[in-house]
Amino acid sequence: MADRALRGSGLGSRSFEDATGVEFAPRQEVAFDCPTGHHFTVMFSEEAELPLEWECTKCGKTAVRSDGSKPEEKDVKAPRTHYDMLRERRSIPELEELMAERLEILRKQD
Repeated sequence: MADRALRGSGLGSRSFEDATGVEFAPRQEVAFDCPTGHHFTVMFSEEAELPLEWECTKCGKTAVRSDGSKPEEKDVKAPRTHYDMLRERRSIPELEELMAERLEILRKQD
């Protein structure tokens, strides 16, 4: 049984290749600052489009680049309320007429 045992290093646990002569792709390091004061860097390819925001590696909040690049402010539309949608369908005189009809029905029920 000992004759058939595999000896040496574990299967697939190590690579015996060395890094001699390996040329890495060109990279760049981008620094980010978290609103809670954390500072960290992320490595990107030189060809990559650099993000303006990145999730903080320590607390998970949104960090911005240290070089001062700011993301563009997006136009924020105010949320439409029920009244806004109602006003798209009916005019004020129509609404007043409907309210008068409903009040009349309610008064008759008493």
